[in-house]
Amino acid sequence: MTTIKLSCAVGVLGAAALVLTPVAASAGGDTYISISGGLSLLGDSDNDGAFDGDFTTGTGATIPAGVVLPDGSPVGWTTEFDAGFAISGAVGKRFGPFRGELEVAYQNNGVDTHLDVVASDIALGAEDAGVLITGSDALGVGVADLVADGQGDLSTVYVMANAYYDLQTGAFSPYVGAGVGIGFTDVEYVPSAVSIIDDNATAFAYQIMVGASYAMTDATDLFVGYRYRGTTDVSVEADLFAADFDIENRGSLFEAGVRFNF
Repeated sequence: MTTIKLSCAVGVLGAAALVLTPVAASAGGDTYISISGGLSLLGDSDNDGAFDGDFTTGTGATIPAGVVLPDGSPVGWTTEFDAGFAISGAVGKRFGPFRGELEVAYQNNGVDTHLDVVASDIALGAEDAGVLITGSDALGVGVADLVADGQGDLSTVYVMANAYYDLQTGAFSPYVGAGVGIGFTDVEYVPSAVSIIDDNATAFAYQIMVGASYAMTDATDLFVGYRYRGTTDVSVEADLFAADFDIENRGSLFEAGVRFNF
C-alpha cells in the first residue's frame, strides 16, 4: 500500500511537471500550480488500544503462561519516529489577497523505537516477549528489547482543500493558511521483524500553514513555509494478537517549493 500511495503522489507531481514549460513561458495570472518538498517531524504516538476478545498470555519472566486478560482490557505503548519527508502538488486560484487550492501530498516517517508497553495496567517491558504470544514458551528476549528495534513506518497520502491569505508587500509576500481534507494512512510496525501492526485506515485531516513567497518573475514564485499537519486518530487492527488501536498521526513540516502562475 505504501508503494501504491507514493506512486500516486509522484504521479500527481509528474502531471504538474508536464505543464511547467508552457506555464513558465506564460504571463503571470490568477491561477497557479505548485510543487514542494520538505522535512517531516512526526510527533510521538501514544498507541492506545484494547484486546478484541479474551487474551491468554504466553510465558513471561514473572507472568506465567495461561493468564487471561478479559475482552476489552487496555493495551498500548508509545512509538517515536525518525525524521521523514513530504512532497506535494497543488492547483489553485487567487482572489485578490486570498487563495484557494486543491492539494495532494505524501508524507513518510520511519519508526525509531517503541517503548513503555502496558497491558491491563501491567508494565511488560521487563517480561519475556513470549508473554505476548498465546501458547508461547519464553523466547529469551525481553519485551522492551524486542520492541525497541525500530522497523516499519507510518505514511499518509493527504487530499486537502486549502485557503490562504497573502500579505502583499511587494516581491516578498508573507502568508497564512489552513486546510481540511482526508488522510489515507498506512501503519507498519514490525520491530525485530515481528509484525505487530500492518494495516491502513482513512481519517479526517487538517493543517495550518505560515510562510513567505518571493516573486522571481510574474510567472514564478519561490516559497518557504511551516505546516502543522495531521489526522484524527487512525483506527487499525493488530497482527500479533487480536486488538484494536488508535494511532496518533500529527506533527511539523518544514518545506520549500515553487509556484507557477498562469
